[in-house]
Amino acid sequence: SLSLFHYSEYLVTAINNPRSLSLDSFLLNHSFEYNLAALSSWVEFTLEKLLFPELKQITWLSTVGLVMVIFGDCLRKAAMLTAGSNFNHIVQNEKSDTHTLVTSGVYGWFRHPSYVGWFYWSIGTQVMLCNPICVVGYALASWRFFRERIEEEEITLIHFFGEEYLEYKRKVPSGLPFIKGVKVEL
Repeated sequence: SLSLFHYSEYLVTAINNPRSLSLDSFLLNHSFEYNLAALSSWVEFTLEKLLFPELKQITWLSTVGLVMVIFGDCLRKAAMLTAGSNFNHIVQNEKSDTHTLVTSGVYGWFRHPSYVGWFYWSIGTQVMLCNPICVVGYALASWRFFRERIEEEEITLIHFFGEEYLEYKRKVPSGLPFIKGVKVEL
C-alpha cells in the first residue's frame, strides 16, 4: 500500500499537473516526521510480531484496515483528478490565472477530500498491520497536521475566492472529525 500510494501520487500528478511534476511528487521526502512515522510503524510491527505474534493475526481487523487504505487512497486520487491542474502538493500563495474553486465531485462531499483520503489511508495502514500504538499515534499526528494545514489553506482560499469560498465553506464540511477550518469573524 505504501508503494502504491507514493507511485500513484507521482502518476496522477504527471497526468493532472505535469508542470509541477518533480521527484518530490512521489512524496517520499514529505517530512522528517513522515519518515519517522514510517520507521516507527515498521519497528512496532517487527517487535510485536516477535513478542506477540497472535496480535498480528487478527484477520478481520487487517481487512478493516485494508478497506480504509483503499477508500482513503481512492478518495485522495479522486480529489486530485477532480481538481486537475488546480491540485498541487504545496499550498499556493499566489492565485494563477487558471486557478478556479473546485466544488463538484468529491469536493461536493468534503472541502478537503485529498486530506480526508490521506488521513484515513494513513490510519488504515496501521489498522491493517494491527499496530495499536501507531494507530493512535498516526491518528493524533495526522489530525493535528491536517487541522493546521486546513486552517493555513483556507486563509489562502478566502483570499483567492472571497465570498464564493465562504459560501462553499458554510455548505460543505471539511471531512475530518472535529476540524471546522479557519474561523471567520464577520
